[in-house]
Amino acid sequence: MVGQILFVTWRESVEALLVIGILAAWLAANDAAAGGRRFLWAGVAAGLALAVALAAVLMLFAEFFSGQAQDWFQTGMMLVAGVLIVQMVMWMRAHGRTIRRDLEGGLAEAARRQHWWGVFTLALVAVAREGSETVIFLYGVLSSGTEAAGGLWPVMGAIALGFVMALLTYLLLQLGRRWLSWRLFFRVTETLLLLLACQMFTSGAEKLIDLGILPFTNPLWDTGWLIDDMSRWGGLVAGLTGYRAMPGEVTVAVWVLYWCAIFGIGSWQGRRVRRQAA
Repeated sequence: MVGQILFVTWRESVEALLVIGILAAWLAANDAAAGGRRFLWAGVAAGLALAVALAAVLMLFAEFFSGQAQDWFQTGMMLVAGVLIVQMVMWMRAHGRTIRRDLEGGLAEAARRQHWWGVFTLALVAVAREGSETVIFLYGVLSSGTEAAGGLWPVMGAIALGFVMALLTYLLLQLGRRWLSWRLFFRVTETLLLLLACQMFTSGAEKLIDLGILPFTNPLWDTGWLIDDMSRWGGLVAGLTGYRAMPGEVTVAVWVLYWCAIFGIGSWQGRRVRRQAA
């Protein structure tokens, strides 16, 4: 649980820092755009405020529900988190190569028109998007195993540590390709995010089994002799990938449908990019 929170906070914070860094570097390199800096940081602050507001709204909604209604709400948030993770990964694969050009193009247009509220909007949307995704992902993670979180302080500590790690990672990435390339970073973390989304869907299916929507089935096999998902190490693997040592038919069906969908979408997206390039 803590490992999931740490990873989500780290990955999403690095992406937000990348966007902020692109905007800040362009403004710093263009003296005529110096007036946009205060709008940039105001947009960053507003984006963070929106993410915090979303977290507060989710917590209030959770307080309104009890018993089975809360189980339904948590199940819905897990499935939404899984869908958003997949959508974000696919969006980054399609637009990652042009994100710098797109952001700098928007800044150039704002500077040309002296319309600095455009800079504010770019920063607000970028930070609010990353922050909102982080909030929903973390809520989905907590919903998939609240008991394992160990209380408020371990969760807050994992979030703080994830952000510190993101700052260090961003600095390392800025040093250049000798240490770590952005391409490698996104390739590895996108794979980990897709595994985490698989865990969200697996946990969501298990919640639906508990609610009586999906049927309970006996385990098809037992790989507990290799990795026991009830052990500390096995629990970490299960929490980050959706692995189960004794999966039932529903769990296996979720795995098969999920990865077929991922490979299918990835193949379609790849063909689309190649056609556009041609």
